[in-house]
Amino acid sequence: MADVRELNQPEGQQYQQQATGRNMAARNYLSLHTAILLGILFIAIVFRFHKITLPLVDGFSWREISTAMMADNFQQRSWNIFFPEVSWTGPGPSYQGREFQIISYVTALLYQLFGWHDWFGRVVAAFFGLVTVFSLHRVTALCWGEMHAHAAALAYALMPAAIMIDSSFLPDPAMLALATLGVWLFVKYWAGGSGWLLPLATASVSLGALSKPPGLVAGAVVFYLMVCWILEKKQKQATVVFVWGLLSLAIIASYYSWAIYLGRNYPPYHIAGSGGYIWDHGFWAYVKNRFYFKSAWNTAVLWFYGYPFLMLSAVGLWIPPRSVEDLKQRALSTIPYVWMAAAMILYLAAAGEITANVWNFHIFHVPLAIFCGRGALLLATLSSRTVLKPAVALRAICIVAVALAWSTLPLVRTMKKPVATKGKLLGEELARLTQPGDLVVAIAPDVGDPVAVYYSRARGWVFPPGGGDADWSTFVADEATAIAQLDELRAQGADLFGVAKNATDQQNRRFVEHHVGVIDYLDKTATKLVDSNDLLVYRITRP
Repeated sequence: MADVRELNQPEGQQYQQQATGRNMAARNYLSLHTAILLGILFIAIVFRFHKITLPLVDGFSWREISTAMMADNFQQRSWNIFFPEVSWTGPGPSYQGREFQIISYVTALLYQLFGWHDWFGRVVAAFFGLVTVFSLHRVTALCWGEMHAHAAALAYALMPAAIMIDSSFLPDPAMLALATLGVWLFVKYWAGGSGWLLPLATASVSLGALSKPPGLVAGAVVFYLMVCWILEKKQKQATVVFVWGLLSLAIIASYYSWAIYLGRNYPPYHIAGSGGYIWDHGFWAYVKNRFYFKSAWNTAVLWFYGYPFLMLSAVGLWIPPRSVEDLKQRALSTIPYVWMAAAMILYLAAAGEITANVWNFHIFHVPLAIFCGRGALLLATLSSRTVLKPAVALRAICIVAVALAWSTLPLVRTMKKPVATKGKLLGEELARLTQPGDLVVAIAPDVGDPVAVYYSRARGWVFPPGGGDADWSTFVADEATAIAQLDELRAQGADLFGVAKNATDQQNRRFVEHHVGVIDYLDKTATKLVDSNDLLVYRITRP
């Protein structure tokens, strides 16, 4: 017996050493992937927080300003999140039918704690963008493995459109972050995770869709996995998901019903994003416009992605990962295609709205990043079976360098160009001249952009007056109508009138040239306060 113990002891020690070695290798493997993810998050932080204090004067100024005004009004007038209010349609209240105001409300809380800074909204959006990077990484890891997850997350971190939207004062970063987080939590639950993941996933996806309707696209992934359970005869699990899904849809439908009611029953009778859909223009109108594909392509190439990211995405979409025998893993590997298909269906129904307000493309960025990462990984590895070879690393570095030089750096610089600076200057000049309680009328360089009203730190109107079905991006044709509009604003209490001398409407008509009669009328009935190379400001006198 003693001899047997002596013989077995070295074998036991050897087995223990092997097990310890495997555990250490596993820990090193996990720590390596964790380090890579942290590195990608750091890259995302660098690009999203670069110039984070830029005023709201970039290419998305118009939409950002409305979001910023709602944050102002939460903090200054009412904390009721169900009554979002802008400041560019008069003394108010100016309630509008809007998405659930997560980013603007969080920003208002920051105003309350730290004082007003116009860039706080960008910071909040950027933090939501980091949530998207992390959630996208974990979803891709469950679908296609850790290396694909690294490539997809890095692609999203460097994608020009994602950088721009994630650092803009818009609701879209919250929408995508919450939707992607919810999908990740649900996929973990579906793959055998704890039951508490289901309510968390439902809450997250619901908040994503409430943040903006395109978030409903994430629900397609949930529906797809529920159908997979039905096909596997797992009726109980599918029923539970179905019930939670109905609850989610009921909450979403209730809120947007309220938003429509609010927009239809309170001045200025405006519901955001309520035009441009296929049911508005008609199917044949969409066919005639070729579903706005030319506009979408121009946006993609010249502004949002550039050729490198588009080519990588095409390669990744064209060459999917090898099929696996495990049915559960095969279902998971299909998720990026389901997300992309659902986003395309949304586009076909809302192409007019999406191409007019291009930040709505944000819902595409999760599947695009996954396919882009797949394409980059294919080109880097080629026929190699390992990614640790020097040649693979060199090819990967070259791919990233080309994407940075050809797409990320030039396109982000273009999108962040301060095109509305003179509108901000007009607003600041009005702020210098206003007295407490004054109402302003302001015409920014891009007619209809409320940037000057926002930076005046007062309430007032854009000109022509906006709201409802009125077109406030085009000057009226005749002087008499414009003067009548001005007199109506005077009667409602307008105190200051300001215009940027380069203010141009959608028909490329300059205010100072098109409305000479209005300027003559102001010279006779108002007091000129500023007449510089860039600005013209009057104090309106009462009749």
